[in-house]
Amino acid sequence: MFLTNLSMAAMRVYTTYGTRSNDVGYGIYFIIFLAMMILPLIAHFNVTSTFKKYSAVRNSRGLTADQVARMILDANGLYNVGIEHIRGNLSDHYDPKANVVRLSDAVFGQTSVAAIGVAAHECGHACQHAEEYKPILIRSKLVPVTNFCSYTWYILFFIGAALSQLTIGTSLIYISIILFLAVIVFQIVTLPCEFNASSRALKTLEQDNILETAEVPQARKVLTAAALTYVTSLVVSVLQLLRLLLSVRRR
Repeated sequence: MFLTNLSMAAMRVYTTYGTRSNDVGYGIYFIIFLAMMILPLIAHFNVTSTFKKYSAVRNSRGLTADQVARMILDANGLYNVGIEHIRGNLSDHYDPKANVVRLSDAVFGQTSVAAIGVAAHECGHACQHAEEYKPILIRSKLVPVTNFCSYTWYILFFIGAALSQLTIGTSLIYISIILFLAVIVFQIVTLPCEFNASSRALKTLEQDNILETAEVPQARKVLTAAALTYVTSLVVSVLQLLRLLLSVRRR
C-alpha cells in the first residue's frame, strides 16, 4: 500500500512538473531519481529484517556457523581454505587471494539458521573458485577494471558537464558513460555468482542434513533477501545510466 501511494504521488508530481516545464524528460528524470533513492532502502530493510528474524531461530543440531563452514569446505576437499572471524555486521565474504572464508560477528560462532545460511553461501564461493566456475573467474578478472571505472566515470562526467559547451566536454561525458557501462557489466556477471553460491549452499545444507527439513526454507529466505540486494544494485545502476543519458539529451 505504501509503495502504491508513493507511485501515485510520484506520477502526480511527474504530470504537474512535466506540464509546467513543457518537457516530459524532467518528469521522467524525477521518477528515476525517486526510485534510485527508495529501492536501496527497501532492499536494505528486507535483508536486515529477514536476517534478524531468523537469527533468533537456533538450528536443531546446535552447530555454529563456523563449524558448518568447516564441514562444507572439508566435504569438498578444500582443507586448505581457512576460516576467520572479522568485525562488522554481515561483512562476510570469501577472499580468493588469501584463500579464506571470513565470517562477521553476526555469523561466526552463532547457531542461528540465518548465520548458517550465510556461512554456507560464502563456502559456495570458495567452491566456485576451486571448480573454476566461469562467471566467478570472469568476475575476478573484471574487478580491477571495475574499480578503475567506478572511481573515474563520475569525475569525467562532472568535468565534461563543466565543459559541455566545448567539444571535449561532450566527449568526456560520453567516455564517462562508457566507463559506467563497465560497472553495470560487472554487476550483471555478479548475479549468477551470487545465485549459484546460494543454490550450492541450500543444496548442501539439505542433502548433508546440516539443517532440518523445516529449517532449509528459512535459510532460503535469508539468502534470497541477500541476493535481492544485488538485483537492486543492478536496477539502480541501470536507472543511473538512464539518468545520465537524459542529462546528455537535455544538454
